[in-house]
Amino acid sequence: MKRLLSWNVNGLRAIERKGLVDWMQREQPDIVCLQETKAHPDQLSEALREPAGYHAYFATAEKKGYSGIAVYSRAEPLSVQQLGVARFDSEGRVLILEYPEFYFIGAYFPNSQDGGRRLAYKLEFCDTLFKIMNELTGSGCNVVLSGDYNIAHRPIDLAHPEENEGNAGYLPEEREWMERFIGSGYVDTFRAFTPDPHNYTWWSYRAGARRRNIGWRIDYHCVNAALLASVERSIIRPEVAGSDHCPIELVLGLPSGRGGSDD
Repeated sequence: MKRLLSWNVNGLRAIERKGLVDWMQREQPDIVCLQETKAHPDQLSEALREPAGYHAYFATAEKKGYSGIAVYSRAEPLSVQQLGVARFDSEGRVLILEYPEFYFIGAYFPNSQDGGRRLAYKLEFCDTLFKIMNELTGSGCNVVLSGDYNIAHRPIDLAHPEENEGNAGYLPEEREWMERFIGSGYVDTFRAFTPDPHNYTWWSYRAGARRRNIGWRIDYHCVNAALLASVERSIIRPEVAGSDHCPIELVLGLPSGRGGSDD
């Protein structure tokens, strides 16, 4: 069994002051992927650079205080790489970790921003990830894509869909991409277990949105269809505070071997 946690922490140094290291030691996940770290490794404490019991990997943005992800893994992966596309890697958005049983892709998707100013960049990023996942699954590998997608897929995934029709994260082009992604054989693991509304992973800091549960579900663990049978649990952890997002958790009961084909 493997427990995977993903969390947009909205600043790794800030979340450390709110007890991140103690939380990780209590949770004891096999893999934890943190997005929007906003820090380079040389800006971090030793407890974050080399946490007890974990191998640490970082993808950082060239721009200080922006974007970035970190992945902490109990097992040392066979390989670690970024996306391999300079315009995305320069913003520290992806880490790809290879394990014997599966590939773990931790990702922080771009925000399309007001008026869709970065929509073309975001969709290109989405398509690049999509292509890589298809290449991996096409070669017989299982894949987990975890992180902040910055997309609410369907009306059920945000509290006020009608009011947000033209807003970043719920633009028609973003939802269409998500529909195409899911429709091509990848599975939103949370929805595979939970069809109910009012489940969100991000809340605005304004107007008591989190207390009132006026939120969006924009953080996902998606897997290829062949891996779904190994998913034992996929849940949202709204009780964990410290960021405008909350963590999401995936539990895999994996058989030996790495196969990912449907044959």
